[in-house]
Amino acid sequence: MAENQPGKTLSSSAAGTPTNPRGIPTAPFVDDVTDYVSTRADVEPTLRSFQEMISKYQFMELNTQRRAQGLKDKIPDITKTLETVNFLSARRKAESSIPIETAFELNDTLYARATIAPENTSEVYLWLGANVMLAYPINEAQKLLEDKLRVAQVSLGNCEEDLEFLREQITTLEVATARVYNWDVMQKRKEKAEGKGEHEKKIPDE
Repeated sequence: MAENQPGKTLSSSAAGTPTNPRGIPTAPFVDDVTDYVSTRADVEPTLRSFQEMISKYQFMELNTQRRAQGLKDKIPDITKTLETVNFLSARRKAESSIPIETAFELNDTLYARATIAPENTSEVYLWLGANVMLAYPINEAQKLLEDKLRVAQVSLGNCEEDLEFLREQITTLEVATARVYNWDVMQKRKEKAEGKGEHEKKIPDE
């Protein structure tokens, strides 16, 4: 059997390593331990490589969880804004002369009442982030918000898929770690048993 080099075999950046659609590498599945370790001297570096990979997957999992939570917070805001713009657009298309009465937020606990004439709803102002607000014609605002909502929903779906994938890779590596560790324990017992047998053969009969 050809000798295996754990560092080379376990490298997540090696050419040909399968990945998920976002480029996250697949963890190695240890079916036969001897494909990764040929002697007990290989056990420690192999286990160290597995642990390093687990740490990387856990780091990616944490970042993905944070990104998913950010999207979960953002999507309701986009949806609410889009519903408001759609309402203004519908009132404008209906050519209603009845003013719109509303309350808009000045800060977390302070609101002001306002009356909006339907003819004054040809454009809306949207916060784009970083203290930037821009005016958009109402139809452009609708398209912008629809696009942002669609992108956010797709991104959230990708995050959820990545989280499931990452958890699977962590589990795979934990199983691999257990298999290599158990193989090492069995080798220790085997060596101990063989050593004891040789010692008994050397004892002369009385």
